[in-house]
Amino acid sequence: MPLSKLLDWRLHALVILISLLSEAIGILRVPMGPGTLLLLPLLYAFIIGVMINPNVTRLAGRVIPASVSQAAGPLILLSIMPFIARFGSTIGPAINDLISAGPALILQELGNLGTMLIALPIAVLVFKMGRESIGATYSIAREPNIAVISDKYGLKGPEGIGVMGTYVVGTMFGTLWFALMAGYFASLDILDPRALAMACGVGSGSMVAACSAAVAESLPGMRDELLAFAGASNLMTYATGLYLTLFIALPIAERFYTFLAGKRQVKPVGAQVTSTGEAASTPQEERPEQNLAKTAAALAAACAVAWIANTINGAGLVAALPGIVILYAMSMLGLVITRYAPFYLPGVAWVSLVSIMLTLPWLPGSAWIIDQLSSVNFLAIVTPVLAYAGLALSQRELGMFRQAGWKLVIIALLVFTGTFISSAVIAHLVL
Repeated sequence: MPLSKLLDWRLHALVILISLLSEAIGILRVPMGPGTLLLLPLLYAFIIGVMINPNVTRLAGRVIPASVSQAAGPLILLSIMPFIARFGSTIGPAINDLISAGPALILQELGNLGTMLIALPIAVLVFKMGRESIGATYSIAREPNIAVISDKYGLKGPEGIGVMGTYVVGTMFGTLWFALMAGYFASLDILDPRALAMACGVGSGSMVAACSAAVAESLPGMRDELLAFAGASNLMTYATGLYLTLFIALPIAERFYTFLAGKRQVKPVGAQVTSTGEAASTPQEERPEQNLAKTAAALAAACAVAWIANTINGAGLVAALPGIVILYAMSMLGLVITRYAPFYLPGVAWVSLVSIMLTLPWLPGSAWIIDQLSSVNFLAIVTPVLAYAGLALSQRELGMFRQAGWKLVIIALLVFTGTFISSAVIAHLVL
């Protein structure tokens, strides 16, 4: 996408207004039985973004051009980079605690298998779904998981229909679902909060951001420790997640489906998510590290938006400026390494590793870096990410969501729930 579109002042001005309004509303706590549901500013930002999305509301389409919505898509990943850097900055100072919790961090990755333990039986036995249930439940269906299904089955088959259905639901609601689950389970006080933080690490960048922010907000006294555990868990997911799903989760899902379906013929639900060539294709946006000059400019705009959004519940513009500049530098350094490293890791993983290294307690200057970053509020820099996400929903995604059917929506939410709970329980038992 041309840099001029990524720097469209109308898009960033909208996101700033949405973020400031959402931050001003603040956190609402809704009692629900024995626990409390946290409604975070990122929730309002997403809803407002959807409401004024020109692809969603005709009235908005008369005022906001479609190009603004198109430009918001690539900025989701870019705007999450400063949060990932801020995330990693909590891991370095807590490195000794993380090392002592090493077994829990490793074993909780097996919680990814929880995706199918709850969802697959319901998909096959209750909803009478066919092989699309394999694609829908073997993982939380982020981009690497889609690649596995595409390579093995193709996206036009039933397995492809399933994985794309979960992908679309996750894109639209996964981040919010993880945030709501995390806040609620934290309020119940039945699982170690560190285990809940680790369970946040199984999702995409935006899912991890929202989930860990919700857990940290529930227990502000443990904020840095919880964010450190979530960040370390997310790094483990990047390192092992693809191989776990490819060599363990998918074969188990195949066998589990065969056992549940038996010899009876099960017809697909008819959710033709991939009925057209456009819907069948996974979004192939240019990766940020491929054009570093363009990324540097667009990331600067995203950081400026986060800097302004931080003023409501964080420090003022002057006090927060050094912290924002540091996050920008960490993000760009991570992306440069991504571009030139002899082996591939996602950019968010390198950004996190850079921020970890620069905040290790024995590194000269790390105390000053940590002090500057303390002026940047975690929740405040996540809020613009969800505003971009709400504005970025395209006709393609909305069409796929309408075609996916209510059954795949329920199954996708069960997948996210099973993954989170299983990971949290395993971590709780090991800690």
